[in-house]
Amino acid sequence: MATMTLSAPSTSVGTHAGNVDNRATYLSFALAYLFGHGAAALSKGADPVLSLPGWLPMALLGAGLAAGTVFATMAALRAQRDADGPDVLSGKLLGVSWGSAFAALFLIITGITSLLDRPDLQGVLWPVGSGLIVGLLYLGEGAARRNVLHYCLGTWLALVSTGALLLGTPNLFWVLTLGGGGGYAIATVLERRRLAALR
Repeated sequence: MATMTLSAPSTSVGTHAGNVDNRATYLSFALAYLFGHGAAALSKGADPVLSLPGWLPMALLGAGLAAGTVFATMAALRAQRDADGPDVLSGKLLGVSWGSAFAALFLIITGITSLLDRPDLQGVLWPVGSGLIVGLLYLGEGAARRNVLHYCLGTWLALVSTGALLLGTPNLFWVLTLGGGGGYAIATVLERRRLAALR
C-alpha cells in the first residue's frame, strides 16, 4: 500500500514575510493622524476651536505619513532579504500596488470634483479616500503575509474612514483622529505581542 507524506509548513521566524516589525510604521501613522487630522478637526467647521493656517493640518499629516512610509519601506526591504522567491514577488507586487491605488484615488477625486465643479470636496475626499485605500491595501498585505493584526487594522481603517464621511466637517476629522489614530496606536502595542508570540 502506498503512503503519501506531506511536509509541514515552515514556521521559521526569520524567513517568513509576515514577520515584518510594523511598530515604527504604526506609530508614525498614529502620530500623523493625531496631529494632522486633529489639527483639521480643531480648525475647521462653522465654529473652529483654533485658528490655524489652512496648510498646517495637511503639512502635519504629510510629515507623519512620509515618516511612516519610510519606515514601512525599510521594514519591507528587511523582510525581502530573508524571504524566499514567492514571498519576494508578493512583496514587490504589494509595493507597486500602493502607487497604482493612489493614482486611481487621484483620478477619481479629480474626476468627481471636476464633474460636480466642487473643488472644495477635495479637502474631505482625500482624507477619507486615503484611509479607505490604506485600509484595503492593509487587508491585502495582511492576507498575503498571513498577518492577522495587519488585516484587522486594514478592516478598521477602511470602515472608520468611509463611515466618517457620513458625519461631515469637522466631525469626520475627529473620527479620523480618534478612530484612525487610535487604531494605529492600539496596533503599535499589539504588534509587540504578535512579534513576541512568533519567537
